[in-house]
Amino acid sequence: MADPLDERAAAEGALHAVTAAAGPYLDSLADRKVFDAAATDLLAGLGGPLPGHGLGTGPAVDRLLTIGTAAGTASAGPRFFHFVTGGATPAALAADWTAALLDQNSFARASSAFGTEAETVVLDWLRDLVGLPAGWGGALVASATFANFTALGCATHWWGERLGADPVRDGLAGLPRMPVLSGGYVHPSARKALQMLGHGRDAVEVFARDGVGRLDLDAMARRLAELDGAPAVIIGNAGEVNAGDFDPLDSLAELARDHGAWLHVDGAFGLFAALSPRSAQLTRGIERADSIAADAHKWLNVPYESGFALIRDPARLGPAFGMPGAAYLPGPQDPGGGYGLYGPESSRRARSLPIWATLAAYGRDGYRAMVERHLDLAQHLARRVDRADDLERLAEVPLCIVCFRARPPGVPEAELDDLNRRVGAALLTDGRVFAGTTVYDGKVALRPAIVNWRTTEADVDLFVDVVRELAAG
Repeated sequence: MADPLDERAAAEGALHAVTAAAGPYLDSLADRKVFDAAATDLLAGLGGPLPGHGLGTGPAVDRLLTIGTAAGTASAGPRFFHFVTGGATPAALAADWTAALLDQNSFARASSAFGTEAETVVLDWLRDLVGLPAGWGGALVASATFANFTALGCATHWWGERLGADPVRDGLAGLPRMPVLSGGYVHPSARKALQMLGHGRDAVEVFARDGVGRLDLDAMARRLAELDGAPAVIIGNAGEVNAGDFDPLDSLAELARDHGAWLHVDGAFGLFAALSPRSAQLTRGIERADSIAADAHKWLNVPYESGFALIRDPARLGPAFGMPGAAYLPGPQDPGGGYGLYGPESSRRARSLPIWATLAAYGRDGYRAMVERHLDLAQHLARRVDRADDLERLAEVPLCIVCFRARPPGVPEAELDDLNRRVGAALLTDGRVFAGTTVYDGKVALRPAIVNWRTTEADVDLFVDVVRELAAG
């Protein structure tokens, strides 16, 4: 096929093919393997030389569906406990298809009034969902890393302003290093954001009081006092990835107030603890932060590339991320301006639509119910671990992650790390359930995260049974 114009009539049939494949695939998620090693041979069908003539729309889409539905990791399913990955709710999935159909460039109101208005509504709904006061703003971005980048970019603009400089216009050359302080829970994505901003990934001064990484608040306070009023940035962590623990955000807010520091909270998944009275105390003080980073594709259960940054003073976004003028482009304050000038990405798809649809469909009460169901499932998993004589829980379970290891009777302590590495590798190869290993307090462990709307008690029970089976084998 020499030209897509000749294939206009094929679009509807190709979309019907996707729809026809969707039903069986979604229905299979409850029972299929998360990863089927036998299907990886199909991946060779993606390769070969670049076609000269082309397959045509229908055959190309059919090949993609055949390979993808068999060899793709079923991360949308209920037994994917690796990383912290939610599925896509029915409303979010349909809206994501809608976003591709409408193909909006949500750069600015001039390019898509629809996309801009949807994003404005979504940001306000997200603010309200997690209990932040009116006046906060933000931007939708591709990931938690970009959310940290956006928030810390605003912090950098604030820091430069305090020094009488403009790092957006002039860069960092000639300025002192920006002090960045955090506890041991600081995530690599925050370091990567600092790296991309030019501060360096090792700019973070870590104040931890133990091998787990719990914050040493007194040591951080002493360091802030040493700075003697020089502007600094504090990174608080809402939801540590190994056990779901939180920094004391209220205490960090006090430190930031007393020392005139910027408080940024990395709440990639932990921010959503605010949805339930059972876990909201973990986020106490977050409303006193200056910026927050989070990821809707985690506990909000929308498709990937759905991070967001929330900023107490949203007026900082334009100066931090607006582009130098081009005659055909609107500026941040122009009537035709928009969110492409408030974050790292300029041309951007309408990623607001899946978030809008899922919040409109299920509302505050629906999401509270889902979060509380996951809290219950995490406690159920913890009880299963505690009752098993061949498993050992390594941490408390404040949220939705259970950190534990296999510990069969009679296995010496010195051999447990290797055993658990083998169990973790076997889990990923076996494919019935999916979770990887971590190191917690010096011990190799598993850290399944329960954030998928489809997950049930039966899925959690299967996970425990498979871990015990593989550890015994």
